[in-house]
Amino acid sequence: MTGDESWIYHRQIRHKQSNASWIAPGEPPRTIVRRDRFEPKSMFTIFFKSTGLVLIDCMDKGESIDADYYIENCLKPALKTVRRQRPASGTTNFKILHDNAKPHTAKSVKSYLDSEGITIIDHPPYSPDLAPCDFWLFDRIKQHLDDHMCAESLTKQITNILMSISQTEYHRAFEKYLERMRLCVENEGEYFEHMIK
Repeated sequence: MTGDESWIYHRQIRHKQSNASWIAPGEPPRTIVRRDRFEPKSMFTIFFKSTGLVLIDCMDKGESIDADYYIENCLKPALKTVRRQRPASGTTNFKILHDNAKPHTAKSVKSYLDSEGITIIDHPPYSPDLAPCDFWLFDRIKQHLDDHMCAESLTKQITNILMSISQTEYHRAFEKYLERMRLCVENEGEYFEHMIK
């Protein structure tokens, strides 16, 4: 299982590439919409396995993600879902990949996962995007979002997007992760994005 957090804005502004346009000599450039720094946004934590979605958590306004929040609102519900999805084996021989963010590497988080018998897959420090959430999932979500007035409607659309992703695509994300890890090792931790097919 892998998971990570990302801020997602309620109002969507497309990538710079979508704002590109040809202009005639002497013609003023198109106006490019920029984001206000106080625009509403919500923090989402998403966990998935090679067979599909495990958890979506939308943090309430005013909360902050720390080790306690991560354990209570993300890890415990995710592991409960895994046990429900895998009634015969539960979390036996189960592994988790998350990056080196402070809430993920806190002693209490490591102790909790150890007490549950979960193996933590080490994430190399300072490596290019090796986590499937970073190199695949969050970009995919953000490319398909509409504008939303509230966190509830944003959460509903994100859930629909994640539920529409096939099991094959989730599985492919883990295959891409293994390919990226191999390239990271072969390049001794140096930048390798340009080598990905």
